[in-house]
Amino acid sequence: MNILPYFVLLPLGGAFLLTMLNALFKKDIRFTFTEVLANLIVFSLFMSSLFLFGKTGSYAVGGWPPPLGINFLLDGLSALMLSVVNLIAFSAILFSVNYMKQYTARRYYYSLFLLMLAGMNGVILSGDLFNLFVFIEIASIASYALVGFGTEAEELEASFKYMVMGGIASTFILLSIAFLYSQFGVLNMAYISKAISETDFNYLLKFSLFLFITAFSIKGAFVPFHAWLPDAHPSAPAPISAMLSGVLIKTLGIYALLRVGFSVYGYGELLYIMRYLGIITIVVGGLMMLKQDDIKRLMAYSSISNVGLIILGISLGTPLGILGGLFHLLSHSIFKSLLFLNSGAIFYRIKTRSLRDMGGLNKVMPVTGGTSLIASLSISGLPPFNGFFSKLIIIIACIQDGHPGFAFWAILGSILTLSAFMKVQKMAFFGALKEKYAQIKEVPFLMSLSMIILAVLCIATPLLLLPQIKDVILTPAVDAVLNAENYIALVIK
Repeated sequence: MNILPYFVLLPLGGAFLLTMLNALFKKDIRFTFTEVLANLIVFSLFMSSLFLFGKTGSYAVGGWPPPLGINFLLDGLSALMLSVVNLIAFSAILFSVNYMKQYTARRYYYSLFLLMLAGMNGVILSGDLFNLFVFIEIASIASYALVGFGTEAEELEASFKYMVMGGIASTFILLSIAFLYSQFGVLNMAYISKAISETDFNYLLKFSLFLFITAFSIKGAFVPFHAWLPDAHPSAPAPISAMLSGVLIKTLGIYALLRVGFSVYGYGELLYIMRYLGIITIVVGGLMMLKQDDIKRLMAYSSISNVGLIILGISLGTPLGILGGLFHLLSHSIFKSLLFLNSGAIFYRIKTRSLRDMGGLNKVMPVTGGTSLIASLSISGLPPFNGFFSKLIIIIACIQDGHPGFAFWAILGSILTLSAFMKVQKMAFFGALKEKYAQIKEVPFLMSLSMIILAVLCIATPLLLLPQIKDVILTPAVDAVLNAENYIALVIK
């Protein structure tokens, strides 16, 4: 377990080191150092996360045992989330090397990126409510700055709206933590979970749970708390849009809700609320997606719809439903990050996000077009891609649990998604190539490589459902959600 602190210390220290390098070296050397070091840090974190599958344990920071000290905790769910977050971060930062040359202040970009990554890794590993709050703030504040990184009026407005909504969510989280501390006198989640299981679920606990659900619904962009996301995603640089949609809303929203709601409170009273939040989110996100001409705004609404599908699967509370929800979380992280990188590649060459201004780009950008087609088929739930299997598992789980109506909404969401992304393929990549785009070329190698990696994963990740692999990667994550007793036992010996 001694490796766990490095998932926070390495990106956090790297962010400050990059700031120093920016101050010490000349411009060309500075950017080379910055890009190489940032990529090495993120790649090392991703490779390290792969070795954590099948392992569980708790690390006491400074040797102080909980509940007095801070602890990092690893179980099946946190191992899965760490690998997902650092995989998408590696793809995004690889894409950034060429893409961010469009920006004049990119010397700050990698430091902010690593701060955001440190915050997300800290959220995943934290076993202490207050430190969970601190890491949420680190990730959130860095993401506010990155959304407004271009400093145009539209970007600053989106960043401000995101910051206001995020500030409301953070206030709710802090208030809820204060209520729990006033009742139990500890901040460690395992100790609070044990205390809740041994006491009456009084009005103070119900109100604190309500605050947590509201806060994490804002962070995760569940309807009706989603208003910030359709502005934030189009405004951010493409690699940051990939991070926001691919992993940030899932870490600060879905994962935090699972960890606090299931591991601390017990999921009984949470499921009923989550089911209807999920259905509303699927339908509203899907319908709004169809109206969009801005390719990144369309993708933002599809993120909302797919978050609803993840929540619906998990809210069934059955092993199959949770498996489907977690596998769709993994799948969506991959294909949605790829789609945002595709949109970034298009903007990198033709400087527009409007679908009406595109057309025939497959002829001049074959890597972008091919990978976009794979991602579009994946998010639409067509075989043999990962989105097909994750959506199929959720639909089967709904029917097995006696909720065919829920399965209907999941299928409707998939049909709406298919309609939207076939429109994207038709308007952006097929049809006649506009004369003004006849001379453009494919994006640089590193940008293409990051898209190819994610496209391959769209095809390969269904292999995780094979029994031998599933029992190491996915089943421990499902067990971690269902069995709060195991979470408690990792900390309280």
